[in-house]
Amino acid sequence: MASKKRGITSGRVDAYEALRAQGMSKKKAAKIANAGKTKAGRSRMAKKAARTRRRK
Repeated sequence: MASKKRGITSGRVDAYEALRAQGMSKKKAAKIANAGKTKAGRSRMAKKAARTRRRK
């Protein structure tokens, strides 16, 4: 069994590690990984990303 990382929801450790590999801070990576725990959370994140991309 994979070790539990402090502050990271189980099942989202892969997302956390991928964000950390991209150079993101621990706090920011954990916040993003935990936000996508549920389907509703991931949907909310995708909508926010789309709004951000439209502004540029």
